Amino acid sequence: MFIGEYTFKVDSKGRVSIPALFRRELEEGDPERPNQDRPRMVIVYGSDKQKMLQVYTQAAFEALAADIAAMPRGSKNRTILQRAILSKSHPTEVDPDGRLVLPATLRTKIELDNEAYFSGVGETFEIWKPETFEAADAANVEQWIEEQGDDFDPLSLLSTE
Repeated sequence: MFIGEYTFKVDSKGRVSIPALFRRELEEGDPERPNQDRPRMVIVYGSDKQKMLQVYTQAAFEALAADIAAMPRGSKNRTILQRAILSKSHPTEVDPDGRLVLPATLRTKIELDNEAYFSGVGETFEIWKPETFEAADAANVEQWIEEQGDDFDPLSLLSTE
């Protein structure tokens, strides 16, 4: 499981260190990798409105692709998911120094320059421009929690009652 938040420098070639705990998860999520030192992953860059990159382990992405393939052929939902996820994905692997090389097109898409913010969100992790994440988080999560009231416990959402 990917958890936690980290910020790392991005060099001029788009290389950025992957958090060590995330690298361990990537390794576990790619047990059949051809090169044992270089676990594979898939970056989903999504629609033009998506301002972050979502990164899946190889196994998690294969499971997602299988779920999409199991949908009825020709269905609108399958077509949308194929285009929003499968078409807008970039397979890559960890480099020998534990880094991820982000192509210029992906860096440009999320306006990433000298720093990358990593957010572990369970089965995947996200890569953001730090300022974009702060703005999105403030606009979405913090505002929503404020609307719930001062005594709101976010864990109450897990209640099955």
